[in-house]
Amino acid sequence: MTSASDDKPLSNNLKRKMKSAARLYAVQALFQMEQSGQTVEQVMVEFLDHRFGAVYDEDEMLEGDDSLFRQTMKDAVNWQAKIDQMTDRALVAKWPIARIDPTLRALFRAAGAELTQSDTPPKVVISEYVDVARAFFPEGKEPKFVNAVLDHMAREAKPDAF
Repeated sequence: MTSASDDKPLSNNLKRKMKSAARLYAVQALFQMEQSGQTVEQVMVEFLDHRFGAVYDEDEMLEGDDSLFRQTMKDAVNWQAKIDQMTDRALVAKWPIARIDPTLRALFRAAGAELTQSDTPPKVVISEYVDVARAFFPEGKEPKFVNAVLDHMAREAKPDAF
């Protein structure tokens, strides 16, 4: 992978930021799919063509890691029933996934996709998606809630990692 301006390999820091951006975009895209009824292909095309690297009010959005974004989206959709069941087991009985905030539902689906279908260490997945929760809920208790739920999901998905 090279940057467009100087053809040097991307730094590890930039690669990490691109992966973080892809995770944030995946949560946004999964939320959009649920709200709009669009297909995963429609939403992925929109995000890849119009959101990655877009400029809003002179603020340039980060380019996301398109490979991670695509894989997370596909896995979240293809494995949604399994991920939702795993999320339900991690939630308090009175709050099944259908009753939680749709942004959190999208976040748990994206994180669940990585926890169940990728080789990314669970602690990295948890940390990354807690950061995503902070981006959406900077003043709330949601990041701590996300940490607890994802920890439970990770222990179920990859018990040998703990």
